Amino acid sequence: MPRYKVVCEYEGTRFSGWQVQKNARTVQGELIGAAKNIFATDKFELYGSGRTDAGVHALEQVFHLDVETVLAPHIIKLKLNDSLPADICILDVQKTSKQFHARHDAIERTYLYQISKRRTAFGKRYVWWIKDELNIQAMQKAAQFFKGMHDFRSFTADDPDHKSTKVEITTISVIEEGDLILISISGSHFLWNMIRRMIGMLVEIGRGKQTPDIIPQLLKKQSDLPASFTAPPSGLYLASVRYEKSPKKHVQSLLNIQ
Repeated sequence: MPRYKVVCEYEGTRFSGWQVQKNARTVQGELIGAAKNIFATDKFELYGSGRTDAGVHALEQVFHLDVETVLAPHIIKLKLNDSLPADICILDVQKTSKQFHARHDAIERTYLYQISKRRTAFGKRYVWWIKDELNIQAMQKAAQFFKGMHDFRSFTADDPDHKSTKVEITTISVIEEGDLILISISGSHFLWNMIRRMIGMLVEIGRGKQTPDIIPQLLKKQSDLPASFTAPPSGLYLASVRYEKSPKKHVQSLLNIQ
């Protein structure tokens, strides 16, 4: 059965995440429904590079699709987009090796989080608006403690007894762009709620309610503190998924909030 590498984007506000769930609207569920409609069969596999939580967006989610069809990749793209709702868009379809696996072959994932320093009428669903003035320098200093291989058990809802909570963060940056604060995080993989808890702690440090040295303490000893400051999903995006030989992409804001 041929395998296709598919890249899509989605606006996650009205989805209960990526993965199929009973009695819930999910991105994977909508894609499966569209594929059944196009290929007139349920004999296919659709496997994503990873899950995103309810309300989280994707600028570039990758999945592989195994299906028997005579349709060319560009026709598959057109037909999928015609069958999908407006909040999901197929960006690219390419025939690929049967050995390619969307999740297992990914070597790095990058997420973007957008914080707005002002109220916005148009970007409410795509940012976390914070009224307090944030100390960017303190947030930048704290962010660097996350780099490298660490145990993120304090930053996840995953059970460390059933799943390794060690993750390597390859790059992390905190920059200002107009009235936005953009936080970009790249790593080998990410745990459930991990990024939102990291963002929440960085914001508490920016508010002056915690100091940057709290981060290494939380990485050394398990704590429930980060869970109390979990950032909302509205500002979070899966920005890119990198595979061997693919270049690292520069991540930038979707909004122009000045």
